[in-house]
Parts: sequence; C-alpha cells; structure tokens
Amino acid sequence: MKRPPIIGAIVDPIRASGEFATSMGLLPFRSRLPGGNGGPAIVYPGFMATDRSTGPMRRILASLGYDVHGWGLGRNVGPTERVTQEMPERLAALADAADQPVRLVGWSLGGVYARHLAARRPDLVATVVTLGTPVRSDVTEASNASGLFRLLAPVHTPGHPLLDEGTPLEVPVTAIHTRSDGIVHWETCVIETAPNAENLRVAGSHTGLGFNPAAVYVIADRLAQTDGAWVPFEVPRFYRGVIRHEPPR
Repeated sequence: MKRPPIIGAIVDPIRASGEFATSMGLLPFRSRLPGGNGGPAIVYPGFMATDRSTGPMRRILASLGYDVHGWGLGRNVGPTERVTQEMPERLAALADAADQPVRLVGWSLGGVYARHLAARRPDLVATVVTLGTPVRSDVTEASNASGLFRLLAPVHTPGHPLLDEGTPLEVPVTAIHTRSDGIVHWETCVIETAPNAENLRVAGSHTGLGFNPAAVYVIADRLAQTDGAWVPFEVPRFYRGVIRHEPPR
C-alpha cells in the first residue's frame, strides 16, 4: 500500500480551509443536529496538534448539550510517558465525576488513543468516534506523517501499543474517513465491521475532518445514541451524496 501523493499533503490544509468556511456558513442549521443529554465527552487532537484544533468541534458539541473537554495535554507529539500515564487518569476522573461513561472522539492519532483507552477500560467509555484514524500497522509505509513520527520516537514510551488492526471493541465504534485523505492512506483507517462497529466515508480532507459538516453531523448523531441501545448510522436523505457506508473489509 502506497502513501498518498505528497502533493495531497501539501494541499490538504488548503482544502480544509474551504471545509471550515463551509462549516461556518452552516452555523444557522446547527439546531438540526441531534442534541446531547449533558453527558461527558473528550475530544483528542491529531498528531502535532493541540486542543486549539478541536475547538470548533468542541464548541458545537457543547452547544448541543455535552459536557465536552479537550485532552489537556498540550501538543500531541505521540505516546510520551506523560500522555500514557495521564490520559487514563483523566478519563477515569471525568467518568467518576459524571457517574457515567464518557464519549470519546479522536482525530487521527487522537483516535488511536481513544481506541486504546476503550479497549482497556470499556467500563469508562460509552462510545468512540474516530476521524481519519489509522488502525493498521502498514500505515508506517502509507502515511506522509510517518517520517516525523519516527523522528519523535525517542520521546515515546517504549513498546507502547498503538495500532490494533481495527479489531472490534466492547464499546460501539464509528470510524469516519475520506478517500481523498492527503495524510494517510484511507484504507488504513477502515476498521473491522461488527454489530457495534461501522465505517463511514465522507467527502473532504484529513485536516478538515474536525469541522467537516458531514463529519460533524455523524459525530452529533453517534454521540446522541442512547447508552446500551446503539444502532448503525442511517444516512439522512440530504446527506446521501457526501456520507456513505464503506463496504465491509
């Protein structure tokens, strides 16, 4: 599997700016998004990003009624000792304070963390939504970010398990990807389908997934699922041109 053309990585942020402008233009329609129940949620940023990158999404989720939090660990340079120690602690503290499981949204590498946490503490997690998150080990050869990730390896926790090949988890998982991803090959983001796991494809860029209007709609819909009564996503008629179910692996 080959990595996306380097030109794709170069223009990805440019495409994302268009998605951001579109999302701002759709703000008056925010009331059409499924509302939350006041439950807790954490949004994890992608590689080399901070909580600032997830600000637009978190503001939308907060307006829908969620008690939404950033990850609070600065710039995401990979699984450092601080990250691997404090992420589980922060998840447990939030779940304990709310007295209910937490909804996790992870963008790219942030989704890898979300899956890792859900696999180890399913009792603390209600559902997981990932955005352009690679799950397959061959992403090391199919990502335009793998070189920088390897350069930062000295600050990573040795032997920390990251990629899980997309195996089903105990909690519901919705994996959102775009086939025009300029950073990682989209096939590395496809998880194994299961009664509680699904793959959804949207039109857009990797860098813009956090405020892509179609992706935001999916996130709002998935987080609004009643705990213990998860059902697969049903594409609304007005989104059928830009949201599709990816065929099973």
